Amino acid sequence: MAAAGARALLLLLLLPPPAPRAACWEEEAAPAAWALLHAVRGLVGAGNYSYLRLGHEGAVVLQVRSLRGDADLYVSASTLRPSFDDYELHSATCGADAVAVPAHFARPVGVAVYGHPSHRESEFELRVYRDAAAAPPGAEAGPAQAAEDAAREDESLLWAVLIGVLKLLLELLF
Repeated sequence: MAAAGARALLLLLLLPPPAPRAACWEEEAAPAAWALLHAVRGLVGAGNYSYLRLGHEGAVVLQVRSLRGDADLYVSASTLRPSFDDYELHSATCGADAVAVPAHFARPVGVAVYGHPSHRESEFELRVYRDAAAAPPGAEAGPAQAAEDAAREDESLLWAVLIGVLKLLLELLF
């Protein structure tokens, strides 16, 4: 029995120490289309939120890495204090969390990092990337947007004709 304990202790001493999770962050490269705009580290307690505001315009990607614990990400264009009950975008995994914030979201965008209750506190790093692969404002619209624009133009033309007829009628009457 003592020999088995001595072997287990020897095995533990011979094993290399685990690599810190922060080192994994540095090794992983973001896609070439993403340009790093901002990075921030923080600490959030279990069941609590850390709130941030996103003011960068255009399509951006928010990426959260839990350096310790489990941090989840909630994003909202309608409130600066999103939560797991009130959000538009979220990512709640046990690993890396990321969301793509579209360019049409009104700025500032509310960002919340939530500390999952399974850990007493969670240390995180949030990175903000500009997504150059996303279509810039004024770029070619998709089929649904093109159909909506065409319907709006038809409605506008109809109103212009109707107003013209009413003006003609008013001129004839007066």
